Amino acid sequence: MFQPLTKPDLGAASAAARLYCRPTCFVDRPHELDDDCLRIADTMLWFAAWHISLRDGGTIRSAIVPVSEWDGWIAAMAEPLARSAAEQRAGVSRPRAALQLGERTIRLNEPQLLGILNVTPDSFSDGGKHVDTAAAVDAGFAMGAAGAAIIDVGGESTRPGAPLIWEGDEIQRVEGVVAALARGGVAVSIDTRKAAVMEAALAAGAGIVNDVSALRYDDRAMEVVAGAGCSVVVMHAPSAKSDPHEGGEYAHVLFDVYDMLSDRIAACVAAGIDPAKIIVDPGLGFGKGVADNLALINGIALFHTLGCPILFGASRKRMIGALDNEAAADQRLGGSVALHYQAAAHGAQLLRVHDIAENRQALRIWRGLRDAALTG
Repeated sequence: MFQPLTKPDLGAASAAARLYCRPTCFVDRPHELDDDCLRIADTMLWFAAWHISLRDGGTIRSAIVPVSEWDGWIAAMAEPLARSAAEQRAGVSRPRAALQLGERTIRLNEPQLLGILNVTPDSFSDGGKHVDTAAAVDAGFAMGAAGAAIIDVGGESTRPGAPLIWEGDEIQRVEGVVAALARGGVAVSIDTRKAAVMEAALAAGAGIVNDVSALRYDDRAMEVVAGAGCSVVVMHAPSAKSDPHEGGEYAHVLFDVYDMLSDRIAACVAAGIDPAKIIVDPGLGFGKGVADNLALINGIALFHTLGCPILFGASRKRMIGALDNEAAADQRLGGSVALHYQAAAHGAQLLRVHDIAENRQALRIWRGLRDAALTG
């Protein structure tokens, strides 16, 4: 239950209370506000207030706090909450390291596109389109030419109810595609949760591991990523078992997802993974209903406080159909573009999409609007 948050509430919070500081009240012309706004990392986004939430037991109290009043609210907090608030403030402001993928440097000061290349017969939207290696490679090069900064190659469907496949079959599907794209100068990520597939794809030229289980499914996955020194996407899913959609019961979906990703970042760092190479993904649609997904999208700026780039993927997902008269997967382009534009407007650095040209055009419009606001 939500209740208003006051400064005395912060001082009276229990030792188990948790604080969440989400950037809000985004501004177009930060130079007109002097020190009354803050920048998100090294993006083109500034904000003038924090949406502060205190979660203590079953109660959530919230307040909108102007940036200019932040220090006063910090002073009212007990030491553990004040430390958390300072860490979240630092996480928002920390510049995000560029991704170095072979000879390619991908900077994250504006949104970048990941092209989805499913080399599978059964993915929910494009299964069967790219099962032939040559066709998949051609599709990957076409995505790059259309504006994808990275091609995300996957050899196993993780749609609800999809069968688990043997890692050898998965390697056979992806290895040649990754190698051909990498030889052609394309930046490649491998979408897998299996350590053996990670190893094969990294050896073939992939530079990012994108794991829907946040390195929980395979006991060796953390070791492989740490040893390779590669970038990694840790995604929220309610289950690390064969079906990542299992479970999905939340006390408060935004905060529950945030807590899990925070814990996984800590686990990755403890295992020797460079924190500058960790990317977070709230896992839209994985064990989440429409209301859960909408809450995550509306609150996505909270994840900036983790200090990592945010990957957002809503392309053709079921929630679009649920909101638009059960539109089929191949009829969800407009909704996909709208959701990715919303994520970009709240600072998401990486957008995972099927339709490159249309999303690239939307981002160019977004960039034009930002430039005009900052210089007009």
